[in-house]
Amino acid sequence: MRPYAQVLEQLRTAGLRPTRQRLALAKLLFENGARHVTAEMLHAEAQDASIRVSLATVYNTLHQFTDAGLLREIVVDPTRSYFDTTTHEHGHFFHEGSGHLEDIPGGTLKLMEMPEAPQGTKITGIDVVVRLSDS
Repeated sequence: MRPYAQVLEQLRTAGLRPTRQRLALAKLLFENGARHVTAEMLHAEAQDASIRVSLATVYNTLHQFTDAGLLREIVVDPTRSYFDTTTHEHGHFFHEGSGHLEDIPGGTLKLMEMPEAPQGTKITGIDVVVRLSDS
């Protein structure tokens, strides 16, 4: 298989033009299994891999991937978001001390009742972040 073949197909299927920078960032994001990254983490990985890309481009690309359904954005506080390569609905544990985000094992989180959406709106998803501190 050609290098980038998998991510090239992912981008095309999502309706995104496979630019050099998108391909390079997609390769970092999607070829290492399920993960949670911040824009700063991905930017540092790109720099370590000698990929010349600005932090602003990383942010823009992450939001484009999110809008295309390739990522989920998880907001853990007003100043920090993680981008999750696992896009199906699931919850997260957030370790406040270390800043580590991890998936809650499937099937262990149950929502007993959904609130009614305000008039003229519909619920499109639910994000659950369970905050943890060291005891």
